[in-house]
Amino acid sequence: MKFFVDTGNLSEIEILQNAGLIDGVTTNPSLVLKVNRPIIELLKDICQITDGPVSAEVVASDYDGMMREGEALASIAPNIVVKLPLTLNGLRACRSFTDRGRMTNVTLCFSANQALLAAKAGATFISPFVGRLDDLNIDGMELISDIRRIYDNYAFKTQILVASVRTPNHIREAALLGADAATVPAATLLNLIDHPLTHKGIEAFDADWKKTGQTIV
Repeated sequence: MKFFVDTGNLSEIEILQNAGLIDGVTTNPSLVLKVNRPIIELLKDICQITDGPVSAEVVASDYDGMMREGEALASIAPNIVVKLPLTLNGLRACRSFTDRGRMTNVTLCFSANQALLAAKAGATFISPFVGRLDDLNIDGMELISDIRRIYDNYAFKTQILVASVRTPNHIREAALLGADAATVPAATLLNLIDHPLTHKGIEAFDADWKKTGQTIV
């Protein structure tokens, strides 16, 4: 499964990229606000760190506005993915960008029917928001299972990019269900590394090694 880091923080991206843990980056208006930098400048810097897909979101709600903004974002670097809302205009823009050879990410998906339409529109990625469904006592992972089955039924090429990930369990379940990718906050991604037994084992090995009185170099 591919991992994208959901952040606009360059330090987080660089650390994870250098560790070989991420395949791309996703951004949104809220993340841009958090880092408080001009979006074009920020995206240029991100694309210098990674050559994986970098999702950049339009903010226009009308078709023509989405097309103008999407082309401006896509012109930044060849790995920019134009991120579009799951609306009629968003799906229309998705089809237009796909026909132009642009990568697209249709976001704010909350139902299997929406995901089906995004695939019909030629989306490169569909972003189902599992955490926000869980907040409403709706099983977000059931949505991932439904989308996977539908896409497999018709051999759709759209990749399932699990979004609104809140816990390591979301990632594990998404991988078990065959999701193509997950976009994850840096802190959540780093939490996957930690396990108390790993730390305990390291401490035991360190203690025994000191007793040998040896050095490796």
